[in-house]
Amino acid sequence: MTDNDSRLPRRDVPKFLAAVAILTAPFSAAAEAAEITSKPYGTDPDLIKEYKPGDLCPLIMSPSQRTTATVLADVLLPADDLGPAASSLRVQDYIDERISAPYPVQMSDRPMVIDRLNWLEKESQKRYQKNFSTIELMQQEAICKDICWATDARPEFKKAADFFLKFRSIAMGAYYASTEGWKAIGYLGNLPSVTFDGPPAEVLDRLQVGQTVKD
Repeated sequence: MTDNDSRLPRRDVPKFLAAVAILTAPFSAAAEAAEITSKPYGTDPDLIKEYKPGDLCPLIMSPSQRTTATVLADVLLPADDLGPAASSLRVQDYIDERISAPYPVQMSDRPMVIDRLNWLEKESQKRYQKNFSTIELMQQEAICKDICWATDARPEFKKAADFFLKFRSIAMGAYYASTEGWKAIGYLGNLPSVTFDGPPAEVLDRLQVGQTVKD
C-alpha cells in the first residue's frame, strides 16, 4: 500500500490468497479455556432445509459490532468493475455465524474479533469523534493502514494488526467462495470436458517441456 492509493488493495488475489492463512494461535488462552467446553455440538443440520442466520446457533455480534464488521468488510472489498461490495454478498453474516459457531477454532477466534471490532470504534472516536461506520472512507483507510500489516505495525497496533489479518482472511474466504467472487477472479469451477488436449502451448513453453498428450 502506498500513499498514492485511493483505497485499500482489493483484487491482488494471488498475493492475498498466499498471505491469508488463518492464524492458529488463540487470541487468549485463558478465554479459550473458559469458553470451549466438552458439550456436544448437536445434531447435523438438515441439508434440504433453508436456514436463516441464527437458526443453528445464537449469533454473538451486537448490532453495533455487525455494523462495524459490515463497513470494514466493504473497505476491504468494495464494489468495483470486478464485483459487488462484500456487504451485498452478506460477508458480515458469514463472519458473525463463524465466530458464533460452537467449535474450538471458531470459538478461539471469537474474543479477538469481538474485542478488536470494539477497538475500531474506540479508535475512530479517539481520532475523529465519530463511529467507524460514519467517518469518511479516507479516515477509515487511515485507521486500516496502521493495522493492515503486522510486521510494519507500531507496538500499540500489534494486536489490532493480528485482528486485521484474521478478519481479512475470513472476509476474503467468504467473498471468494461465492459465485460473484468466482467471477471476480475468473474461476469457472469444475466444467466437463469431452476431450483433453493437454496444457496450452504457452504453459509448456514457460515450463520448457514438450507436449506428451497424443492425438
